[in-house]
Amino acid sequence: MKINSITCAVLAALAMSRMCYANDTTPPAPATQPAAATQPAKPDSADTSRAATLGTVTVTAQHTAEDMQDVPITLQAFTGITLQQLHIASFNDLIKYLPNVTFAANGPGQGNIYMRGLSTGFLGNQSSASIAPFPNVAVYLDDQSMQFPARNLDIYMADMERVEVLEGPQGTLFGGGAEAGAVRYITNKPNLDRVGGSVEASMGITAGGGPNNAANAVLNLPIVPGTFALRGVIYNDHQGGYIDNVPSTFTRQPTDGGGAMAPYVAAGGTPVANNFSVAQNNWNPVDYQGGRLSALWKINDNWNFLIAESYQNLDASGQSSTYPVGADGQKLGTNQITSFVPGWNNDHYSNTAWTLNGQIGDLSLVYSGGYTNRRISEQQDYTNYSRSAGGMYYNCTGTSAGLSSAGKPICYSPIGYWNDHVRSTHQSHELRLNTPEDYRFRVIGGLYYEDFNINDHMDFDYKTIPSCTPTNLASAMAGGYPCVANAMSSPGVMLPDNTAFGEVERRGYRQEAAFGSMSYDIIPDVLTATAGTRYYHYSEWQSGTEFYTTTAQVNVPNGTYVGNDTVMNYSKTYHGFKSRANLTWHITPDMMLYYTFSQGFRPGGFNRTTSGVAKLDGVAQYKKPISYAPDTLTNNEIGFKTTFFDDRLMFNGSAYDMRWNNVQMQFFNPLVLGNTTFAVNGPNYKVDGIELQFQARVTDGLTIMGAGSLNHAKQTNSPCLYNNIAGSANFNKCIVETGAVGAETSFANPFGEIGSVPAFSPRSQYNMRARYDWTFSGDYKAFAQIGFNRTGSMYNQPATYPSGEGVTNITTVELRYLQSGYTTVDASVGVSKDNWNVSLYGTNLNNSHASVFTSSAEFIESQVPIRPRVIGLKAGFKF
Repeated sequence: MKINSITCAVLAALAMSRMCYANDTTPPAPATQPAAATQPAKPDSADTSRAATLGTVTVTAQHTAEDMQDVPITLQAFTGITLQQLHIASFNDLIKYLPNVTFAANGPGQGNIYMRGLSTGFLGNQSSASIAPFPNVAVYLDDQSMQFPARNLDIYMADMERVEVLEGPQGTLFGGGAEAGAVRYITNKPNLDRVGGSVEASMGITAGGGPNNAANAVLNLPIVPGTFALRGVIYNDHQGGYIDNVPSTFTRQPTDGGGAMAPYVAAGGTPVANNFSVAQNNWNPVDYQGGRLSALWKINDNWNFLIAESYQNLDASGQSSTYPVGADGQKLGTNQITSFVPGWNNDHYSNTAWTLNGQIGDLSLVYSGGYTNRRISEQQDYTNYSRSAGGMYYNCTGTSAGLSSAGKPICYSPIGYWNDHVRSTHQSHELRLNTPEDYRFRVIGGLYYEDFNINDHMDFDYKTIPSCTPTNLASAMAGGYPCVANAMSSPGVMLPDNTAFGEVERRGYRQEAAFGSMSYDIIPDVLTATAGTRYYHYSEWQSGTEFYTTTAQVNVPNGTYVGNDTVMNYSKTYHGFKSRANLTWHITPDMMLYYTFSQGFRPGGFNRTTSGVAKLDGVAQYKKPISYAPDTLTNNEIGFKTTFFDDRLMFNGSAYDMRWNNVQMQFFNPLVLGNTTFAVNGPNYKVDGIELQFQARVTDGLTIMGAGSLNHAKQTNSPCLYNNIAGSANFNKCIVETGAVGAETSFANPFGEIGSVPAFSPRSQYNMRARYDWTFSGDYKAFAQIGFNRTGSMYNQPATYPSGEGVTNITTVELRYLQSGYTTVDASVGVSKDNWNVSLYGTNLNNSHASVFTSSAEFIESQVPIRPRVIGLKAGFKF
């Protein structure tokens, strides 16, 4: 475990969150709520030691504090105590309890969250900051948006009050990015009246992998009791690696590059590479380190101010994927890979957030703001690209397959990689006004401003042809092997020898919005109607250069600028309204029916180039568009929320019809559609589904809970990639054929087909768990808990994409794989007395090795497995 002396000192002094409230019923009100500094807490439904009922969970999903059973949307909330009981520290831990959520995870801090099967696939992580569309599921830390293209922030869940998962469009209150739903991390706030805290530590073993250990602590200090308090949390979590990078060679084959490698092999100019210097077992350990310090000032009985500073560093070594078949075609074992370069992903963020709560007459005011600074550095292996025609182009000379056809055929090292450096800032401000909650007619209104900026410097380092140093250039000019000058990112900026392609790119947007929502109790406490809308205005932009290597760089001095870059300077604005309406009917105080209509959207974006592709007889049939527009989602949902038997049984359900239109899709098919990814607006999808949730206190000690979903998702139209180049032979017609004269091949519609299932859309998902609490020997409390999660099978790409089954000569990152369904089982037992507790837990006890993201993104079949079985021991002390 990486931990320094300062961390040790703080761990000794601080203590764990929320547990300090085990006997304290007056934690502060959420700072996002207009209230006094403290208010009584409702019983925690997950704390089975408090009462023989399920209790209530208070959420703020509609910008007002209310029982989750009164919110007319499909919603799940996990309290801080529940997160501790289930050993949930990251989103990978949480997702097993979310029956309508999938996660295309490409490693810690890398991936996309999908809800209700609203996905068109995931291409991988290289260049994602530059090319990936913005996500359609929003991520919030309190009131701060943490969304990011293909890299939603991996927030470590220490000292959380709760996590809320809101399904369906949330565009009215949470804006663009909350198109399909939102995940909200709500932190614990300082307590003005009580000194408290706890410390917690755990250690464990991973099946076939390295050891794990973690520690976290919290301290709550009322500096001026009743007026000013501080709260601090610090955490350190080391997760041992379990993927082995096994020794391997890389030998070029005559069939590489569609047979283009044959002359090189025949000439004997194909060196064999190996990964012996980087091969090692358990090479993918992950470390989370961070902390948060917050201060709450009760200015008077009507006003309070909260400020919080959060910091986290995520350090993931190696690579999170495995290969069924290695670099030289050898069959690999479970959780093995053949990688040829060091790999890492370091992801650091700091966030400053502030919230002012107060009263202006009868109106409640909330102003919240935040500023996030994020830094990412990642490097991953790309050696397998060398087997493609594109990779050969940068590795070889002497035939038409290389950068230079001069001289004897020769290839240099096939080892390549990509290196990505991302800097991002995200600023937001929101002002809300609420009328009193006991009014028959209630109004919420607000203004919102957001400024999101991303700087990305992405290098693809797979050019192994020697650069044109003075010595190499002199040799080439004297009849020796050709050299290739270094790439230029712009005039005067020369890149390293191996850099062949990449971008120095900036993108982002500014958003201004105004929103409002009105509720009227048609029959007080029985029938309520709500309607709201949001006006948004986006100013979106992208600029920078895309650089590459061409034949103009052959046999010229390094530093010679040959105009080999594409300059981007794009901007666009768009605006509109997204609305929502609800009708809720409380048949009884414990039984509610609701209907919800809601709309969502996500921002559009830009492509890096507008080159012509899909050539037929040497003539381009399609020009990549400069930009793509927002897509939209409309949801009609009916549901019920009920409790029975004096609050001992909760049973909720919903049925929904969702229409996702003008959907953003990405393409990368080097042989036909060019060597850069681009996005367009494409088909429409329809999702019909149901979701059920239940929780039962069977006896005073036994609680059983579960949830499940069943979705029928399908594509409802079939647009085509049409010839958009005026004057060409088939202008305005669907592209059906590409290729050279005499070698034409059919071109499959990349948008999918009517009735097909979208990517990452399993038919069913469900989970169930049971917990039994009892007391023995007077003061000792014990528990036993067991649960399972089932995720159905799903595809990683739309239906018309080429199948990856059995394909070894991979030329595209868009191969379609079936990700098999899987089940995991978790369990734990523990005992507590007074202020201490000890528990033994196990996750993935059945040791499933299912893949959560199978792809050809690195030009080889790769699978991202779930973490193998973990057995751990955890101990905590509260004061």
